[in-house]
Amino acid sequence: MSATTFQHSHSAVTARLRWAGCVFAEDEARLLIAAAHAPEVLERLIEQRASGLPLEYLLGWAEFCGQHIAVDPGVFVPRRRTEYLVQEAARLARPGAVVVDLCCGSGAVGAALAASAGSIELHAADVDPAAVRCARRNIAAAGGHVHEGDLYSALPDALRGQVDVLVANAPYVPTDSIGMMPPEARLHEPLVALDGGADGLDVQRRIAEEAPSWLAPGGWLLIETSARQAPTTAALFGHAGLSTRVVHSEEFDATVVLGKRQEIHRK
Repeated sequence: MSATTFQHSHSAVTARLRWAGCVFAEDEARLLIAAAHAPEVLERLIEQRASGLPLEYLLGWAEFCGQHIAVDPGVFVPRRRTEYLVQEAARLARPGAVVVDLCCGSGAVGAALAASAGSIELHAADVDPAAVRCARRNIAAAGGHVHEGDLYSALPDALRGQVDVLVANAPYVPTDSIGMMPPEARLHEPLVALDGGADGLDVQRRIAEEAPSWLAPGGWLLIETSARQAPTTAALFGHAGLSTRVVHSEEFDATVVLGKRQEIHRK
């Protein structure tokens, strides 16, 4: 495609996407044009995007922490705010650390941690079979292991008491708030990855309650949550016996609660 033809196509595609309500229409137009190998393919991609299908499903990937993370239709799309969770976890994951990514979805958090933290023993788990299949594609290159099942029940029992860093981007949207989410999320992403129960914290409660038995002495639990929910999430950590603190990033508009299992000091 010549530069003139591209410019014409880009302007036309941008206009159609902007009319459909796409906030980042110019960037999306460029990506869709690059992904299309024929005019009829581009037309189909434009129509699907204009109908509300997530851009990441059309491209087959999402950009996350500088990586292209494979994302299949029906799998939770990693958000930019979750890059802050990765940054906080990477500061704590020493070389050789045992790292677990619960509610892993596409495996974006685990894959990004493996890339930034270096040599770690990585495990990830999700209850959704589609997410597990997708995560295995993203985590295989890092030598990680992906397990299917409900939270800790998916993990090998040999990890009990051995996990140095446990991260979770568990669903935390209250059930009654699902209907207020953008259509591309509530209509296309799996409900199990969005719905956190009446107050949004059902899954976080379960993670916090069992975390001490899986964490190594001095090990860390990190969970993404909202600024409004953070005090309650921190209280859940404290009730489980973890020392807690809350951190927030204005850049990412993200909040993370950290909990540390007490270290064992021998006399």
